[in-house]
Amino acid sequence: MINDIQKTAEGKMQRSVEVLKENLAKVRTGRAHTGLLDQVEVEYWGSMVPVSQVANVTLLDARTIGVKPFEGNMAAKVEKAIRDSNLGLNPAAVGDLIRVPMPMLTEERRKDLIKVVRGEAEEGRVSIRNVRRDANDHIKKLLKDKEISEDEARRGEEAVQKLTDKYITEADKLLTAKEEDLMAI
Repeated sequence: MINDIQKTAEGKMQRSVEVLKENLAKVRTGRAHTGLLDQVEVEYWGSMVPVSQVANVTLLDARTIGVKPFEGNMAAKVEKAIRDSNLGLNPAAVGDLIRVPMPMLTEERRKDLIKVVRGEAEEGRVSIRNVRRDANDHIKKLLKDKEISEDEARRGEEAVQKLTDKYITEADKLLTAKEEDLMAI
């Protein structure tokens, strides 16, 4: 029983760390990466679709993303969608290729982004702690119902705490790496 609780808790904690990774990846650094445009959607035949479904998104160099629409008439719509997104990007169309240069981050903007990143990391840690609380509550319920002994409950809670420490450390490592990435010029 306790092993099931631990496995469930570990799975949820792992998922929390994965969500944190995804959220941190969305925060723009000074370098270009194709994943930056993943959440940008463009209207295509009456429905909103991600840019990657109507265009080929590539890196032209370390600071420039190239977007080449599959259909020529989509270039203006894709360019407008990128410009209107809240990413602070200014695309420029060159023929049927849209060049998206990555602007340099100012020191002030870097500090703002670090605050955002720290907030995301804290949300991840809170999520992990909530999983710990739920697991411990489940263990306490089993103890109250006399399905496990006090020793088993204590060992279970200690194991859940070790898992919590492990995943919070992992979240902190992700935060540190992202902060270093943001502060690199």
